[in-house]
Amino acid sequence: MPKSFNQKLKILYLMQAFMERTDCEHPMSVPDLILYLDGYGISVERKTVYEDIETLRIFGMKIENRREKPSGYYLADRDFSFPELKILMDAVQSSRFITERQSRELVRKLEHLTSISEAKRLQSQTSVLSGSKAVNREIYDSIQKICDAMADNRQICFNYYEWDFSRELRPKRDGARYRVSPWKMIWNNENYYLIGLDERNGIVKHYRVDKIMHVSIESQKRNGEDIFRNFDFPKYVSGTFGMFGGKEQTVKMEFENHFVGVVLDRFGQDVMLIPKDQEHFTMQARISISPQFYGWLAGLGTGAVIVSPENIRRDYISFLKKTLKNYGENSI
Repeated sequence: MPKSFNQKLKILYLMQAFMERTDCEHPMSVPDLILYLDGYGISVERKTVYEDIETLRIFGMKIENRREKPSGYYLADRDFSFPELKILMDAVQSSRFITERQSRELVRKLEHLTSISEAKRLQSQTSVLSGSKAVNREIYDSIQKICDAMADNRQICFNYYEWDFSRELRPKRDGARYRVSPWKMIWNNENYYLIGLDERNGIVKHYRVDKIMHVSIESQKRNGEDIFRNFDFPKYVSGTFGMFGGKEQTVKMEFENHFVGVVLDRFGQDVMLIPKDQEHFTMQARISISPQFYGWLAGLGTGAVIVSPENIRRDYISFLKKTLKNYGENSI
């Protein structure tokens, strides 16, 4: 590349130096910056570097001069702080709906949002856990098409998969296509879900995005606008245990007081807690009745009781009896 052309790129290379190589603990002196630019075949004088630093400041970069050792100039403000990037990287690392390779690629891209030295710190504290990651490499394409369909108010069709005993994903419904009006994508319990209207039976359902493949955007407009106009998505998620569906009913429950945090974490801060006595409180919520709900309740032991309705109480008792029968407890 001609030297004269490189000179035109001088301020861009200087910007790159500040973004990639500097932070509060790793400033660059003017001689360091001159040497850096020389590596790209660009010769500059000290006065020119000072002028270019001022130009970058006017442009909006917060470049500060550290006077104590190590002294020099550094980029003091970035779009993402170290803790913010750490949170994002941990979220990527724990996301089960993308593959291990996709996780590593995303982490590397996030590293480019900070300096090289800070990226090394993040690398030492972040690792991608294998074994619980998705294997569906179409996940990005599926997300793109689902989002495009929602933006264009269109229905989608897809194949929906489940695991078999050979640890292979196989299509449900013998490969028949699902037709859905997509309305929301929600991240819950380390998985990504699509919530929409099942066009076959006209009810609200959710689907694991990492088990959706071969998405096509259809010409038909979405249905369900009246349903989803004021749909309470957080309430739907909190009442659907493990995102396993079931018939929704209002359930009144009683808990020991030390389970307040557990209840608020499960049902949200807006749930009404009514003191019963000095040791117990009651609450009620719309619950999708499923074995996952009963399993959650059983995990709280004697500190949680279903008060009403009676049919749910009896169903829970039946669930517990069947569970005990698996361990030879037939006398209950």
